[in-house]
Amino acid sequence: MAQRFPELGFYGLAGHADSSRELLDEVRDGEALGLGTCFISERYNKKEAATLSGAAAAVTDSITIETAATNHNTRHLMVTAGYARTMQSLSGDRFVLGLGRGISRMQEAYGIPRITTAQMEDAAQLLRRLFRGEVIFNHDGPAGQFPVLHLDSDLDEYLKLGMVAFGENTLKMSGRSFDEVVLHTYFTDETTKRCVETVKTAAEQAGRNPDDVKVWSCFATIGDHIPEDQRMMKSIGRLATYLQGYGDLLVRTNGWDPAVLETFRADEMVSSFRGGFDSTATVEQLEHIGSLIPDEWFEPSATGSPEQCVAAIKGQLDLGCDGVILHGATPTELKPVIEAY
Repeated sequence: MAQRFPELGFYGLAGHADSSRELLDEVRDGEALGLGTCFISERYNKKEAATLSGAAAAVTDSITIETAATNHNTRHLMVTAGYARTMQSLSGDRFVLGLGRGISRMQEAYGIPRITTAQMEDAAQLLRRLFRGEVIFNHDGPAGQFPVLHLDSDLDEYLKLGMVAFGENTLKMSGRSFDEVVLHTYFTDETTKRCVETVKTAAEQAGRNPDDVKVWSCFATIGDHIPEDQRMMKSIGRLATYLQGYGDLLVRTNGWDPAVLETFRADEMVSSFRGGFDSTATVEQLEHIGSLIPDEWFEPSATGSPEQCVAAIKGQLDLGCDGVILHGATPTELKPVIEAY
């Protein structure tokens, strides 16, 4: 086994994947490199989180598997609880159930109710009680109305919960009620530091040890050893996709110029594009999109040589983060960076 780096993680099937089976090699390679956590995102195609996390657990022995994120309301809460219980058993307690708010426009299109902060906190408290073996009668709260909720009377375990957090209220709630917090990609240093402080302060105010709440930087890691067309997809394509989905929130959080976002949205190619830029855009389209986004918006990332990437990664730890997700790259692509680290 390689040296272990519990403070480093990666996303399985980052971005667009040709086949879900690619995850099997990725998670085995990540474990062999010593990466501490494999994060599982969810898209409604070939990236259903429960299936992927089960597969990841089945082919590994030591790496932590964490959803980042699924939603508490796309499955009945008992189904989610049963999924988490199964994963804990299958993985040997290597699982973290990570939740998130999701993309409002997509949820509205699919008829999925919008998620509130109160709902996520209520769901977390219900899951904790279920894992203590409680029988919950007549619950009527933000997460829903449930006549009965129950997993197993003999169960007395602790379910680790993660939260993908963006806004201040969600960050504070995460500090109160969750064990791990995943920040967003392309956060400026000032935003990252502020988010860490918000989480830790909320944890302390809730009577918790702030050190018990692990804050992850989600840090685009796109070294020069990766072919240029792929680097463009992982940087320009990825950031442009974020701007498509929740650009107002990202721009507001980072204190960026909203006029740039309006120019981006008004562009004819951008406004007529169907799907996510990070999965189907051509090199020519990415070059055009890149001309619409200021260079400084790409700066919060690890680029250049492996040594330069390592320096940037350690900079995230210096900002107060407890861990860094080396986002957008497979373990194979990360190998030179890990060796330098």
